[in-house]
Amino acid sequence: MSFVLGLVVGLIVGVALIVLFVKSENARSKLRSELATTIAAFGRMTVEDSRKIFTPEQYPSWVVFSNQQKLKWLNSHLEKLWPYVDEAASELVRSSVEPILEQYRPMILASLKFSKFTLGTVAPQFTGISILEDGTEGITMELEMQWDGNPSIILDIKTYVGVALPVQVKNIGFTGVFRLIFRPLVDEFPCFGAVCYSLRQKKKLDFTLKVVGGDMTAIPGISDAIEGTIRDAIEDSITWPVRKIIPILPGDYSDLELKPTGVLEVKLVQAKELTNKDLIGKSDPFAELYVRPIRDRMKKSKTINNQLNPVWNEHFEFVVEDPLTQHLVVKIYDDEGLQAAELIGCAHIRLNELEPGKVKDVWLKLVKDLEIQRDQKNRGQVHLELLYCPYGMKNGFSNPFAPNMSMTSLEKVFKSGAEGKEATKNGGEINRRKDVIVRGVLSVTVISADDLAPTDLMGKADPYVVITMKKTETKNKTRVVPESLNPVWNQTFDFVVEDGLHDMLILEVWDHDTFGKDYMGRCILTLTRVLMEGEYKETFELDGAKSGKLNLHLKWAPQPIYRDS
Repeated sequence: MSFVLGLVVGLIVGVALIVLFVKSENARSKLRSELATTIAAFGRMTVEDSRKIFTPEQYPSWVVFSNQQKLKWLNSHLEKLWPYVDEAASELVRSSVEPILEQYRPMILASLKFSKFTLGTVAPQFTGISILEDGTEGITMELEMQWDGNPSIILDIKTYVGVALPVQVKNIGFTGVFRLIFRPLVDEFPCFGAVCYSLRQKKKLDFTLKVVGGDMTAIPGISDAIEGTIRDAIEDSITWPVRKIIPILPGDYSDLELKPTGVLEVKLVQAKELTNKDLIGKSDPFAELYVRPIRDRMKKSKTINNQLNPVWNEHFEFVVEDPLTQHLVVKIYDDEGLQAAELIGCAHIRLNELEPGKVKDVWLKLVKDLEIQRDQKNRGQVHLELLYCPYGMKNGFSNPFAPNMSMTSLEKVFKSGAEGKEATKNGGEINRRKDVIVRGVLSVTVISADDLAPTDLMGKADPYVVITMKKTETKNKTRVVPESLNPVWNQTFDFVVEDGLHDMLILEVWDHDTFGKDYMGRCILTLTRVLMEGEYKETFELDGAKSGKLNLHLKWAPQPIYRDS
């Protein structure tokens, strides 16, 4: 369906765009003739019939006409062409869409094929149009489309238990933005070599499923499985940055194909103040992360049981195809065991906000829906560290020795730095291949705290700090400062860290009491920044407290370990 729409729009709009550059009546006449011939071949109507659709006075002057007039012209002619599009579309859709459906076919089904496909009598309507200046040798157009169609689509479904079901897809409602790219621009008619089309943004896709002469509930779960297959196929097959290429002139258009441009390194650190979804106890949160929402590229964290302030400290890698338009999505769920997980909240960050080669530390506010922001309810926050590494970036992110062991881009940074120092010592030569483990000594100076919340009846507290390395569970603690909400410690503690890239530092503030202790808040830090900068001083707000800040000084003394490969 989307393939056909993209093709038709490309043929119509592509030729109409050339009017921008061609002003002579003879040239316009030639364009009109070529368009008529193209439509005739596609729609199986005669050239004479197609010429009746387009008369010279109907060609708009795209230079002076408003967008509203452009769209009126485009929608008018699309309505005239639609019966021919419907006639030509069936075999085209069957051959192009069925392999995609088969790729995403759920395990409970033995086969999933079309037995009937017609687009119906209602043509799509275009409601917006824009021309983008993308700095390339081509033209990029975005068209906002709305379609409340009446197609006749029947899927033949067979299960492994021998049950055959004809399932009708009906009541389709779609709103989205199609992107058309006309590249490269050439002197030969029709002035561009190929058309690329993609679904730039899907705003709405609604449809219903009905078994012809039967009940969809006869086989449990089949409705959800089919619906999920259709949505997955659309997301993966035509959603930007995926693009379908239609050659117009002979040539090599491999440069237009989708290609990876880099890797996004994501450290899922923690979340805080999550909404509790359980009536008894607390939520069991886990995270789902993706750049493209397709099955084999989505990542899932471990589940933290009975916790509204979970700490994951997990690392994920994602392939990036277009850092200017793609974004990272994070969804936090409550694990319900055998039942479907319940969404707690979601967040996203655009990749164009990241500086290549530089780690970005962010707290993202969780919302109910990324597209419709209706409520201001606090659903919590999620803490991420992000590093975008473009391929071929010549600043230490490449791995010249291609080690057999898998390394993250962040590990390559430190590997490159360590090897550079070793090369300097050896007169610029490295005599053996080495893999680097980021090992060293972390010095933590707990300087002071400000504005701690009082815990006793006198409005005071006797605070001290417990410092813990998460992986080794090595602990140290400061002395107790009596009766102070702004204590000063100035104590330094050294920790031998065996795996700096994947360890965490946890600092908890407690109130000392004769009969026990009271919790006053905590801060959790990865070691990424101190590894990158070597030393820094910073103030951190305490989580889980009404007020309070902790002043710290961190310093890293690397002790690289080398392993012969």
